[in-house]
Amino acid sequence: MMSSLHSLPTPDRQAAGSQTQDNRAPDGKSPDGKTPQDPRPTGLDRLLSLIERAGNALPNPVVLFAALFALLAVVSTALDLADVSAAVPGSAETKHITGLLTGEGLRWLLENLVLNFATFPPIGTVLTLFMVVGLAEKTGLLNTLMRATLARAPKAVLPYALALFACQAHVMTDVAALVFPPLAAMVFKSAGRHPVAGLIGAFACVSAGYAAGFTVGSLDATYVGITQQAASALPAGDGLHIHLLINYFFTASSSIVLGLLGGFLISRVIEPRLGPYQAAEGEPEPEDLTLTRDQRRGLLYTGLVVAAYLAAVLALWLPSGAPLRGEGGALLPSPVLTGMVPIVFFGFLLAAVTYAMAARTLTTAEEMITAVSDSLKTMSGYLVMMFVAAQVIALFNWSNVGILLAVKAAAALNSIGLTGFWVIAAFVLLTACLNLFIVSGSALWSLAGPIFVPAFMLLGMSPALSQAAFRIGDSATGILTPMNPYLFLILGMLRQYEPEARLGTLIARLAVFAVPFLVVWLAILGVFYGFGLPLGPGAHIGMK
Repeated sequence: MMSSLHSLPTPDRQAAGSQTQDNRAPDGKSPDGKTPQDPRPTGLDRLLSLIERAGNALPNPVVLFAALFALLAVVSTALDLADVSAAVPGSAETKHITGLLTGEGLRWLLENLVLNFATFPPIGTVLTLFMVVGLAEKTGLLNTLMRATLARAPKAVLPYALALFACQAHVMTDVAALVFPPLAAMVFKSAGRHPVAGLIGAFACVSAGYAAGFTVGSLDATYVGITQQAASALPAGDGLHIHLLINYFFTASSSIVLGLLGGFLISRVIEPRLGPYQAAEGEPEPEDLTLTRDQRRGLLYTGLVVAAYLAAVLALWLPSGAPLRGEGGALLPSPVLTGMVPIVFFGFLLAAVTYAMAARTLTTAEEMITAVSDSLKTMSGYLVMMFVAAQVIALFNWSNVGILLAVKAAAALNSIGLTGFWVIAAFVLLTACLNLFIVSGSALWSLAGPIFVPAFMLLGMSPALSQAAFRIGDSATGILTPMNPYLFLILGMLRQYEPEARLGTLIARLAVFAVPFLVVWLAILGVFYGFGLPLGPGAHIGMK
């Protein structure tokens, strides 16, 4: 998930430090839920307190990247003076370390500071997609789609419908974590089920399965852009076909399995332990989730337009001799994959405009442009962080320190006998642990990608595999850390139904999802790895 600065939402999720300064929950209690009258802290309380203190000790992601840039400047210069080189396995080329604090390094920085940021792959793609996703949210299309999906589900299958839908929700960016849980609670209550099960289940499935899904959005663009930049550090990266859908087969299939697992955990584990629901005094009546005539008309027209658009794209790609076929008439690679960002952009744009006009939520071009502008205003924190991250990754590549670290990391893994899928499993667990302290997905992948993508490439593993493994660790454990500010928002929502609820209780319930999601999702990746299945179109497990 992605970070923001000074509580500004971004396409992924917000960072630690965006909760209130005194780190108190909505009722004035401390983050571990304790009051002066509470008994001695439990083991869970102490663990949460440790995680919180460690996370709070970390600097803002911008400061973290700036410090890393300064460290790289000193280290690269020292290695340059020591005449250190890195021999790339499988290549006759030797990479000499070049220091930033040299004449050549200072010239490079002056000539490339702006260029590093302007050409950083995630920037343009994320902003492009975020414009239309934001427009779709502002028109009410995404909210209406959620209501239409959940409100129509029979009571018995409601937990599974909720979980399956939640595992697609990363396309809605941070809106999903804010809107989906309270809506799920209302749907569960209206259906005669326990609203807390809906609330907790929705948040758990949105967050723990955040990087899964059939949907493609700005999160995928962020991951792929950083992966592409990291892979370019090695000569072998020049011929790789890295595109927006390199993990699509993996994420799409994962979302089905995780959705079914999430539904089972909601229905068979969480809800039975909550017992019969008794409405609290003064609790508001369930909201009417019935769609209005305008909303139904909007969904109908939107569905027809999107279906026609997808049919047109396929007609321009699948038939023999079609204009969107690749070189020599190949299906893969083709302009459809390299141009997936504009294809997704126009699909969302058509859907949002159609719904806005049909449902009469936005009726003029001026209103739509304002909606897009308002969505992009929330991106300022993301852009600041990406500016510094772009410099760090560029310095990793230009100085060849990234290659040196990758070579050393690959050699270390070989020396301890950690190869094959066990390397990937260890990386997933490492990412899951780091995710407890660095809740920003873009920041964490910007730190880990330049080292582990090339290192795994030297071990014969594709960047698509590295990115898929990172998705698992970056998603599954985010619901367990007090560094996730949405945890406190969910706690406030939970106290509408359980006034005495504490943060430790909430996290204990969420852990019911985090651990199974982590294990099962890693097992799914193991199936792809064991059978050599492609992770996405043209994206294989190995380098060859």
